[in-house]
Amino acid sequence: MIDLSPVLSAARLAADLTRRVQRLHLNGSDKGGGHDPVTIADYGSQAILLRTISRAYPNDGVLAEESGEQFAALVDESQRAMIVRLVGDVIGEPVTEAELVTWLDWGRGRDSARMWVIDPVDGTKGFLAGRRYSIAIAPLENGIPAAGVLASPGYGSVDGLGLLFYAQGGLCLIEPISGGTARRAHVSKRSDPAEWRVVESVERAHAHLERMHNVYRALGVPQDHVESIDSQDKYAMIAAGDADLMLRLPRDQEYGHKIWDHAAGWSLVTTAGGTVTDVDGTPLDFSRGSELPNAGMIVTNGSAHDRVVAVVQGILSARE
Repeated sequence: MIDLSPVLSAARLAADLTRRVQRLHLNGSDKGGGHDPVTIADYGSQAILLRTISRAYPNDGVLAEESGEQFAALVDESQRAMIVRLVGDVIGEPVTEAELVTWLDWGRGRDSARMWVIDPVDGTKGFLAGRRYSIAIAPLENGIPAAGVLASPGYGSVDGLGLLFYAQGGLCLIEPISGGTARRAHVSKRSDPAEWRVVESVERAHAHLERMHNVYRALGVPQDHVESIDSQDKYAMIAAGDADLMLRLPRDQEYGHKIWDHAAGWSLVTTAGGTVTDVDGTPLDFSRGSELPNAGMIVTNGSAHDRVVAVVQGILSARE
């Protein structure tokens, strides 16, 4: 079994970095000053995560959203210097630009038995708007997520710093990002759709919302039980029992589903007792590189998954 301790520590540091970026470049004096907070957060978070993976799992491969080549070519000099400085401040040691580029590209293109899937800031619009976003990490073994880690700075917590979710070996656990006692997560036992809480993407381009709302009506889910949430926090909510259903139904013009947007969440939900499938009830396929070949997703607490699949198939067939 993989030792997740180094990754959990790195996820906490990455969450610290993203909060600093929000404070300095969204809420502080630099707002509108020419520094792109998403760029800073994405590259900084990924560098911190892959620094740890390069040291703890040196023979593993990586599938990640950002690259060192993009960083060197597309980010201007002043912003590169800012990211390097911020990463150094967060990890507590001097960092050079060359080191940061090396970390960003660590394991890229490597064919290995274990591949780490990284999304350094999942939920860009949520991050910019001060809503929900997450930092997602999942190791793939034989094309299947073997574990999952999700740092969710916007998830409600006593100290306001968010929650850390991680799943491995049949256990899904939750603890404060700031540290503390872990507790076990489990999906809800709600089996009546009239009692379900539904979460869907804020971003309309991700799915066909009209068809999804037709499914909710057919199931008997009250409209006021539907909430729009950014990022893989939706998966975390189902794993924790705070929600019961998430749909991502295909649009007429397909939206490509990246594995880093789903691998960690898949691990959380399935380990916590829920079910995740394609819209026809078949498993998600994480073995095809960076993009899922699946048409969409149905994520439930497992209590009536087959019923949801049947309703979805009826709604989708009606469009033919």
